[in-house]
Amino acid sequence: MASFSLRISLASGGKVVKRSMDVLFSALLLVAALPVLLIAALAIRIDSPGPVLFRQWRTGRRFQNFQILKLRTMAHAEAGLQYTLGPDPRITVVGKWLRRTKVDEIPQLWNILRGEMSLVGPRPVLPELTREFGIHYKLLLRVRPGLTDPASLKYCQEARLLATAHDPLGFFKTVVTPDKIQISLDYLDNSNVWSDCLTLIMTVFVCAFPGLSRVYGRLPVPRGSSAYSYRKKESKSHIPLPVRPISLRERTDSCAFNQEVLRAISKVEKPSLHSLIPWNLLSAVDVSGQSTSSDSKSGGMRL
Repeated sequence: MASFSLRISLASGGKVVKRSMDVLFSALLLVAALPVLLIAALAIRIDSPGPVLFRQWRTGRRFQNFQILKLRTMAHAEAGLQYTLGPDPRITVVGKWLRRTKVDEIPQLWNILRGEMSLVGPRPVLPELTREFGIHYKLLLRVRPGLTDPASLKYCQEARLLATAHDPLGFFKTVVTPDKIQISLDYLDNSNVWSDCLTLIMTVFVCAFPGLSRVYGRLPVPRGSSAYSYRKKESKSHIPLPVRPISLRERTDSCAFNQEVLRAISKVEKPSLHSLIPWNLLSAVDVSGQSTSSDSKSGGMRL
């Protein structure tokens, strides 16, 4: 009983510390970024008609939906998928620059100030995706979704990757999304104040030098792409390849993925205090009673 009370106390105190850091740093960054936002807003208005800000429903902590804010990078009121699966004709000239530099993500600092997001955490996704991967997001959405995390850094050039797939949506849902979920679960299980700071620093470097994203692992290669053919040919060469266990990131079998997540849930039920953080929510919160909120409007143009 005493150890359980200690875990609850540490988690509660940690949440206050993490939230305080979110408010402080997001406010400072928002003020510092005001000149960039003003220039970007002016460029958007000159480039194409429509509002400067783009709003889209995403699922947040405990399955509470909220409207995420971004700078508009697409032609206003153009019909199309909510996902961006490679080159999209709706993306404007200014929008390409905003996406490449990630400046379009800056307005999410306001979402952080409002308590809907955190600086570091799993990226908020469309409600549709949380319904498809419900059991996995029961684990992830015990914390606030974040502006950045290792999964989003690894896939910082996700649109380019999806553009090489014959079935971009299928590849996104069967390979990319499970990999992102696993990376985010691994991070949350061991995160601390230092790892959060390191992730924020790496975000700056990856935005400036996208090639650095490879430190988070090699990207999966869609079947049928030239890179896939090259790797397949390489694997048949006479050069012996190192033997190692197949990780979850390389599996596309949904059954294997679900079994791994069930093992993660059982681990949550028997938490440990091995990490440095006091706010490791994976060690203190019971998710058995959580349920998804009612469907809400899902609009917008992209993921």
